[in-house]
Amino acid sequence: MKVLVSAYACEPGRGSEPGVGWNMACQIAKHHQVWVLTSNTHRPAIEAELARHQPPNLNFVYLDPFGWVYDWSYEGKRSQWSVYLHHYLWQIWAYFVARRLDQEISFDVAHHITYGRYSSPSFLVFLRIPFVWGPVGGAESTPKPFWQDFSRRAKIYETLRNLLRWVGELDPFVHLTARKSTAAIVTTPETATRLKVFGAKRIEFLPGQTGINQQEFARLEQLAVSSDETIIRFVSIGRLLHWKGFHLGIKAFAQTGLEQSEYWIIGEGPERERLEELANQLGIADRTFFLGRISREETFHTLAKCHVVVHPALHDFSPTVCLEAMVARRPVVCLNLGGPAIQITEETGFKIDAQTPEQAVTDMAKAMTLLAKDPDLRLRMGQAGHKRVREAFSWESKGQFFAQLYKEISTQDKSYVKLG
Repeated sequence: MKVLVSAYACEPGRGSEPGVGWNMACQIAKHHQVWVLTSNTHRPAIEAELARHQPPNLNFVYLDPFGWVYDWSYEGKRSQWSVYLHHYLWQIWAYFVARRLDQEISFDVAHHITYGRYSSPSFLVFLRIPFVWGPVGGAESTPKPFWQDFSRRAKIYETLRNLLRWVGELDPFVHLTARKSTAAIVTTPETATRLKVFGAKRIEFLPGQTGINQQEFARLEQLAVSSDETIIRFVSIGRLLHWKGFHLGIKAFAQTGLEQSEYWIIGEGPERERLEELANQLGIADRTFFLGRISREETFHTLAKCHVVVHPALHDFSPTVCLEAMVARRPVVCLNLGGPAIQITEETGFKIDAQTPEQAVTDMAKAMTLLAKDPDLRLRMGQAGHKRVREAFSWESKGQFFAQLYKEISTQDKSYVKLG
């Protein structure tokens, strides 16, 4: 089949949305011919990778609205509004490019992959071919009781995020994208609920937007579980943002009272100073280590020295860190919210209810204490997590899922007609 993929973010060797776009396109290309629409900002990295290895059936078309290539080098300084504006204009531009391409190639299906936001439309839905939307997420919200720990800046961020989603939900093109999609793929129950309201006819659930490829799987499963039981190490990995919930992890670690233990935090971000001050106030600064932003190889090396991964995110619809932890056979402690609640099971870790910050911290501390004192439990959960990722979260399995979906929807109605 000839598949047109919309991947605004798409870049090899990257995590988050760019990694999703790249890995998903590569996996789909194992089954069908693929043309990927993406931004020029990713062109240097893509062409460098293609020079080293050219996957069969994979073609790239670069475009940007009015020649405006968004500069992502100013991370942390960009405005969310400008990102949304560029992304929205890019989607419109992509439609006109796609329409011309379709006249030349005659695609069998169009598929929007990134950005995976439920509140942002894809104009490829107006092509006269079946359209797949997703995986999409983003309908998850921070429970209101947890706002009490946020700084003024963090509260502004959450308010702005809710406002942007509200504006997106008012957009008639978002509703049309949902209603006219042949299939809408969601990653969380919260997002499925919103798409039902928008009128999506067919909603498929895919547990997680991200995945682990075979190369990463091989690297991570080689990280032997530390046999050093003299010091139990907990680790959190990610940008130091308020909604990542690392302040809850620090409070829970302090509450465990485990003297022969350490808490390592990998990442950088605007919350670092507040987190360091919190550790100092709680009297655990000597056992809480902020490692900053380190390379991926260094992150794996650090993970090899740790026993438990703590990921108390308040809204995170598809984190890669939980999957990586499970492949490395580390149990995960997370909140029962968003994507982590789907990825983690009772067999692979602890999902903590998030009713109030105080309750969540207390229950997290209990889980961390139990794991610290029971190496057999850590081993069982680690093995179960390794098995779960292999079966449900590999990129290969996602590629097979979409390859089968394309065949199914293309044979359902050969006279398929979209809006003209």
